[in-house]
Amino acid sequence: MQIKETTNEGLKRGYQLTIPASDIEAKIDAEVKKVAPQVRMPGFRPGKVPANLVRKMHGEQLHAQVVNDAIRDSVDSLMRDKQLRPAMQPKIEMAEGYDQGKDAELTVELEVLPEVEAPEVDGLKLEKLVVPVTDEQVDEALQNIASGQKSYKDAAKTKKAADGDQVIIDFVGKLDGEAFEGGSAEDAPLVIGSGQFIPGFEEQLVGVKTGDEKVISVTFPEDYPAEELKGKEATFDITVKQVKVESETKVDEDFAKNLGLEGLDQLKGLLRGQLEQETAGLTRTQMKRALLDQLAAGHDFDVPEGMVNAEFEQIWAQLQQEAAREEDPEAAMKEIEAEKDDYRDIAVRRVRLGLLLSEIGQKNGVEVTQQEMSMLIQQAAQQYRAEDRERFIQYVQQEPMAAAQLRAPLYEDKVVDFLFDKAEVTEREVTRDELQAAIEAEESEEAKKPAAKKKAPAKKAAAKKAPAKKADAEEKPAAKKAPAKKAAEEKPAAKKAPAKKPAAKKAPAKKAPAKKAD
Repeated sequence: MQIKETTNEGLKRGYQLTIPASDIEAKIDAEVKKVAPQVRMPGFRPGKVPANLVRKMHGEQLHAQVVNDAIRDSVDSLMRDKQLRPAMQPKIEMAEGYDQGKDAELTVELEVLPEVEAPEVDGLKLEKLVVPVTDEQVDEALQNIASGQKSYKDAAKTKKAADGDQVIIDFVGKLDGEAFEGGSAEDAPLVIGSGQFIPGFEEQLVGVKTGDEKVISVTFPEDYPAEELKGKEATFDITVKQVKVESETKVDEDFAKNLGLEGLDQLKGLLRGQLEQETAGLTRTQMKRALLDQLAAGHDFDVPEGMVNAEFEQIWAQLQQEAAREEDPEAAMKEIEAEKDDYRDIAVRRVRLGLLLSEIGQKNGVEVTQQEMSMLIQQAAQQYRAEDRERFIQYVQQEPMAAAQLRAPLYEDKVVDFLFDKAEVTEREVTRDELQAAIEAEESEEAKKPAAKKKAPAKKAAAKKAPAKKADAEEKPAAKKAPAKKAAEEKPAAKKAPAKKPAAKKAPAKKAPAKKAD
């Protein structure tokens, strides 16, 4: 094979490779000998078909296979001989006019990874802002859960039902005086004003008392799911079994047990753990930003344009999706278009920091184990339909670039944790508001930095806000993130009950006609 260098500018490399026709023919002959014993042809004993006939029958297919193998082997040899580290998949093209019996000429264009000098990791200093979880915060979280668990108590028999009250009713729905299937229910709970039943039903129950009987008339909506009821006028014979008023939910042992827990102490423990996880995520965000800023401040090297383009495209695609969800998509797009250069600077910073973290990890023996990689692949496969999961797993196992993309976020986190362990960390106790303000201040400072120092890890995959100006807490690249990542490391977890809530009892409306006024 002949190699001619055609481009050597910055990180860009170009080569012209020539594979002699004699090499290709020799490999075809070798393939013919290999497959000949398996070829069957009338008039010849198994394995005795002449090579020239085998070549005549399968020559075109063998030639295509040999050329493809030769191209792959030649490119691999080029990478080894020139000690090239491609930043992305090389662009390989066969010269026009190639035909069997001629030398195969191809061009290879690529960008190489820059030589990055990994910094010494000793001497890093970081401040860790710690937010203690107080009993008052746990009690507040308890009350938030309790406020979402409405309970009702029996009202006096003279109480007239109003909006927000619950009525327990029996009802029978009728069309033209005849009860229709699915239009009846007994002891159905309904909160007036909740919108559970079809329009006009609940409003007519305002003012009823326990023991009342009433006939109401309603018209089913034109878009009602049951075809036979669409747009139809119906009556409902109502018997009011009980009027109930909302009562204050008492946070006690029974309350916790109704959530499926052993008792109140377990509920408080779960809430405290959840709050601690949320604040720990914010603390990690703040520390990681500070760490990346220290690394970025001391390193300014060229980065592969292809990697920057790929990173920017992910950022831009996410921004466009967000803009499309705004009330005024056109105005939102104009706003991000005005800052397009800033977002490209963010992509540059991500790539640069990603390469830097990669070099630090390699120099210090940070690895993603095979077991960890297998777990990542399995978790990523869960995003696909059951019949496609095996194909996805095979694809990742066979495509090094796909595997690297999946591996990148976890590798980055492991390098960051390694640096945290190496750093001299001082702790300072703050409130949650102070911690959040510190993160926002870092975001504002980052937005002011010049392009060379304005972005976070690249070549990684992450799932969050792309822009530096947004609350992309851990400065991760936006689109490729591995699903294994925990929400606490991306943004604060939403407050929610840590256990199963009892299923809300659905009242009979707006849904199917079965035993409801739906």
